Amino acid sequence: MKCLPSSKLPLAHGNVLHDWHAEVLAIRAFNRFVLDECLLLSNLPSAPSRFIRRHTNEEPSHPPFTVREEVGIYMYCSEAPCGDSSMELVMDAQEDATPWTTPPPLIQDVIGVPTPNTTALRGRSHFSHLGAVRLKPSRPDAPPTLSKSCSDKLALTQTTSLLSSLTSLLVSPQNAYLTALILPTSQLNDAACTRAFSRSGRMKSVTPDMERKWEGGYKWRGFDVWGTEREFEWSRRNITGIQKLVPSNLSTIHTPHLQQTLIGGVLQGRKQFDPRGASAICRRSMWRCVLEIAGVVGIPALVDAVGKSHYGDVKAGSLLEARRKVKNEIREEVLKGWVRNSGDEEFRLEPDGERTR
Repeated sequence: MKCLPSSKLPLAHGNVLHDWHAEVLAIRAFNRFVLDECLLLSNLPSAPSRFIRRHTNEEPSHPPFTVREEVGIYMYCSEAPCGDSSMELVMDAQEDATPWTTPPPLIQDVIGVPTPNTTALRGRSHFSHLGAVRLKPSRPDAPPTLSKSCSDKLALTQTTSLLSSLTSLLVSPQNAYLTALILPTSQLNDAACTRAFSRSGRMKSVTPDMERKWEGGYKWRGFDVWGTEREFEWSRRNITGIQKLVPSNLSTIHTPHLQQTLIGGVLQGRKQFDPRGASAICRRSMWRCVLEIAGVVGIPALVDAVGKSHYGDVKAGSLLEARRKVKNEIREEVLKGWVRNSGDEEFRLEPDGERTR
């Protein structure tokens, strides 16, 4: 299980990742890399970044940074992302792939959270029910979570960009969309990926009329899905003979600025809810980095926005209104069944960096 149970979210205080599937770690590490580039540019204006640039005087002053126009962003996954884009692979792996005849359960029956929407499914249950938002984990005996599948999260980034809420306070989303998702051909089902990600699939409700109402640089930017014959050296397809496939509880993030190893969403060697286990890509660390950059850049409205008392206040602030509008519209009209994974917003930063509630 590589996500935090819903019942444990109030214990996280921004120090523990909610989801540490590989695709989620990659996106969070990308956001940290972007922030570190912004910090470098802020402190050393004479050392330009190959990937990020400051907005010019002729461009809007907020956000102060943008991804360079010539930069393309590509993601390689050694396995098909969990959720809708991998359901045909799940069906092919079944000894009995006969569709389930029982109706999908109500969300509240599965996770105990009242909601009028009934289209989200847990893990791989009802595997023949396609196009649905799915919740992690896939193991039926694991504690329930509200973390959405990697397929669902990647589908959402085609409208919100790869930037997180806090990163988008500093960086325009305009050039921060995924260009292509690359999968081994053994993990690529064209029909599944078309359904999961494209406008001819379940994203068809993202209409030009809807997009025209979006502000702040947000748009529809569908990514391509490419296949490659190159397999990851340690993929399950390359494990042969006497070698035994053993899942690892280790996760590693690496950028030009940092490298860390995580277990259970925190730094290796720390207990899960120990504040000293906070990684560079957790909510608290990312918030602290944004606050530092905002102070160096010196935009009063931005400093005020990221310096409010609680993390939830920052995300609910007026500077993120355009992003919230896009995200809410996609949740309600396109990826129906998307339930918010709330419970870890009531923490704040102190000047000394100590953990507080």
